Amino acid sequence: MQEQLREDADGAILFDAAASPQVGSDWFVPDYWRGRGALRSQTGGRGGVQLIATPAGECVLRHYRRGGMVAALMGDRYLWRGADATRCFAEFRLLAEIARLGLPGPAPVAARYRRHGLFYRADLITRCVADAQTLAECLAAGRLDAELARATGALVARFHRAGIWHADLNAHNVLVTSTGLHLIDFDRGRLRAPAEGWRLANLQRLHRSLVKLGAGAQGEAAFRETIWTPLIEAYEATFGA
Repeated sequence: MQEQLREDADGAILFDAAASPQVGSDWFVPDYWRGRGALRSQTGGRGGVQLIATPAGECVLRHYRRGGMVAALMGDRYLWRGADATRCFAEFRLLAEIARLGLPGPAPVAARYRRHGLFYRADLITRCVADAQTLAECLAAGRLDAELARATGALVARFHRAGIWHADLNAHNVLVTSTGLHLIDFDRGRLRAPAEGWRLANLQRLHRSLVKLGAGAQGEAAFRETIWTPLIEAYEATFGA
């Protein structure tokens, strides 16, 4: 990681010069990539994400957009509290720390904010995790078994042991590949002292996500036996290792 900052009249771009020595504002515009035949696909989410083929490789471009009731009022605007407090710069630097620790998260490529008076808008580019399915997709396909549950528990424990708190730990943010699991979307995440309170709350958030997606369709007892107990056992074994 070679962090570099480029400022202009409207905002700034933070990027990894080791990934690409030149990152311009055009990188954050989907039409720029579409015009070059490099916009691979667009998917959902609050702001939507674009898969783009860049000089740094296959990447994900994400525009930050609010969710919930505040979205109707603020849309994609955030209150300006300084460059280092922008959502995109904070996530970029957390992802850089995750990479430094050797944890399986998306590598940051570039982040940009554009300031508009008291507010700003933001974007983030990360490397794509190739050939991945979400844990939610695995559940829907009937492939979430005890083995995958244990791998998920071990994954979460590795991040928690390093003091990394995920603000939205759910089955959509766990990616499953043939070589292992990855955790994505660290917006609002941060480093914390590994305390039991937030660790358990994080796990309960994942539990609610799995239940909401139908993991408990065969009953609570079956869910605990085949998914949740193996997940927690692997979590505890990995966290205490």
